[in-house]
Amino acid sequence: MPTALATQIANAEWHLHIEGMTCASCVGRVEKALAAVAGVREVSVNLATETATVRAGDGVALATLIAAIDKTGYAVATDEISFAVIGMTCASCVGRVERALVKVPGVMAVTVNLATEVATVSVLRGTARSRLLEAIERAGYSVTENTKVSSPRGFSGKNAPNAAPALGFRNVLIAAVLSLPLLLPMLAMPFGVDAMLPGWLQFALATPVQFWLGARFYRAGWKALRAGSGNMDLLVALGTSAAFGLSVYQLLFGDHDTHHLYFEAAAVVITLVLLGKYLEAHAKRQTTAAIRALQALTPDRARVRRDGVEIEMDTGALHLGDLVVVRPGERIAVDGDIREGDSHVDESAITGESLPVAKGVGDKVTGGAVNAEGLLVVRATALGAESTLARIVRLVESAQAKKAPIQRMVDQVSAVFVPVVIAIAFATALGWGFVTGDWSQAILNAVAVLVIACPCALGLATPAAIMVGTGAAAREGILIKDAEALEIAHRITVVAFDKTGTLTEGKPQLMQFEPLQIPPLALLRLAGSVLSGSEHPLAKAVLVAAREREVALESATGLRALAGRGVAATVAGRTLQLGSSRLMHELGVDLGPLADNATAAQAQGRSVSWLADVTATPTLLGMLAFGDAAKPSARAAIARLKASGIRTLMITGDNAGAAAAIAGELGIDEVRAEVLPGDKAQVIEELKAAGKVVAMVGDGINDAPALAAADIGMAMSTGTDIAMHTAGITLMRGDVELVADAIEISRRTVAKIKQNLFWAFFYNVVGIPLAAFGLLNPVIAGAAMAFSSVSVVSNALLLKRWRGAKSGSTSA
Repeated sequence: MPTALATQIANAEWHLHIEGMTCASCVGRVEKALAAVAGVREVSVNLATETATVRAGDGVALATLIAAIDKTGYAVATDEISFAVIGMTCASCVGRVERALVKVPGVMAVTVNLATEVATVSVLRGTARSRLLEAIERAGYSVTENTKVSSPRGFSGKNAPNAAPALGFRNVLIAAVLSLPLLLPMLAMPFGVDAMLPGWLQFALATPVQFWLGARFYRAGWKALRAGSGNMDLLVALGTSAAFGLSVYQLLFGDHDTHHLYFEAAAVVITLVLLGKYLEAHAKRQTTAAIRALQALTPDRARVRRDGVEIEMDTGALHLGDLVVVRPGERIAVDGDIREGDSHVDESAITGESLPVAKGVGDKVTGGAVNAEGLLVVRATALGAESTLARIVRLVESAQAKKAPIQRMVDQVSAVFVPVVIAIAFATALGWGFVTGDWSQAILNAVAVLVIACPCALGLATPAAIMVGTGAAAREGILIKDAEALEIAHRITVVAFDKTGTLTEGKPQLMQFEPLQIPPLALLRLAGSVLSGSEHPLAKAVLVAAREREVALESATGLRALAGRGVAATVAGRTLQLGSSRLMHELGVDLGPLADNATAAQAQGRSVSWLADVTATPTLLGMLAFGDAAKPSARAAIARLKASGIRTLMITGDNAGAAAAIAGELGIDEVRAEVLPGDKAQVIEELKAAGKVVAMVGDGINDAPALAAADIGMAMSTGTDIAMHTAGITLMRGDVELVADAIEISRRTVAKIKQNLFWAFFYNVVGIPLAAFGLLNPVIAGAAMAFSSVSVVSNALLLKRWRGAKSGSTSA
């Protein structure tokens, strides 16, 4: 990513907005830190405006000032601004826009995406947007400020216009109609048919193609020249102008032999390039399909109940706390919780979960999900930009806007690509002219060199694959924060898992119940009856087990809690107490008959409770053991990772017995138990120091440091916002198999990037020498150049066929 942080400006004045200052002591600390920077002449920090004004000379770098403030514990406020840049056609254009923006004072980082035609700029807060716009325009491009990252030309979502594609197709059609009469005689010549058109008619057909339909190449090429650079348009303009100009010269001053006119080369090359750009734009629009599909999920209208009356209104007019009525078959308009009704909700478009989920009063629902069969009344808890769907769209847009590290090599090549191609074309013309004396053929060979060059393919190779890959991942419930996370994931060698809530359900379940002198279901009935009025998590586990086995509970009276020990109640005339071993010892209950069972359960990390009848002589009725069950998908996920050559590790604060039991059940390679929350990150650092590429998977606040320390963090969206904010990848449902899916889509996306770069370089490395040696006709060269961009984007679009394990993975 191009950066301006190292830019040195003599006698500069910086205005830095500083976050976190609260008192005069803060001001003094910041002033002292800035004044200590070599070259700083004057510092003034204003607490009221939270602004530092720094006057510096001797080439003080902005990065140095920011680093000095960071060391004091404060942060420099920044903003991120996106612009739709109109007129970029190739990687050279991208480089020129980035270089122009980097030079603007206050710019910290720039990313320009050719596939979306969007520039994303990180700036110091207070940097004038107008200066950014002026820089882009001085570079020779048009710009619109209000944009989303999700669509070419700055258009996105369901309101994206179709005028530009329609206009492009019209121009291609007109160019083809005018060029075809010029091309057909050339195709007939090998069969002995001489159907060459008169020279003046060739001129009449080629001129509108060259100067009307091809005007875009002249305009863009001229802007590039004025900015002291070059681009694909300049190459096309130079090449076709040379062929057209040579033909005009031959027509006016030559031997008037129509076989020595090359109007068809100029016209057909422009037609093919226009066709290629149209197909490329059409293909690029498909790369943004995932974003547009997400944006289309939110209904434009919602039915709201206010004062007992249902009214329909725009979703933009809703307020927090509104009661939104959702009928069967409708999409839910807001994030909220259900206040009335029961139904099944299809959340597949958001979480990737293929089956509808049962929802009832108190359950949370997400905007964009589809209500299946029941009438629901939902209280709005998040609207607009704060909704889950909006955050998903922002995350995917952000990932698609950023550059992968592999793109840096392409940027370096594209910076010199056009000047080198022009130099080769010039050398080709001179070489052929002086060696053969046939200057007409020399110019045609130089034209072929100019039009075979494919800087656009280089520029599209990486962003097209990233856009499709992140979109396919989002469809399956995998949100990738940035391109770097996508690129790192394919190199992972170790995946470290938190246990509770990540590999396990995160809630206790009744794992076993051992009766003594009564039937097993009788033990479950009595225990469930005692606990029927309790909200304790263990009580809920017993009640769930009883319900699953269709055990009818009896009414309990005299229910009372025994602080720190358990609970007591009377059921069917029997006084029962259920609780810990301590409670049983106090009651004098003999646990001997089930002691071995309890010891074995506790060795597996399970919690043990006892049920006793204390109506007369305290008598043991049975033992109940509770544990946190592994998620159904966890074993399959671990098996997939190990099959891919990835080592698995569990890091947990639980006791060694509980950790070993889950690890053994799932087939995990290594366990680190009884690790304090603050020490989890240390385990990750140890693995990295050993040369491992580490992914950390977690869901809680205590996992955030480890998620940040890992090469890539993966957070379950069923966990905390802090964990998701820290992670590079968010898994939208608590399915451990998404970890393996995320690594797989990373591998496939990186493979597509490498394939695209290979073909982009292959076209140029093979095509340019062939053209220089006179082995390529300009028409064939133009067709190859047009095909190169289309093939790169089309290859990236194959990633759309990828599906996660639960959806039925498809090769791409």
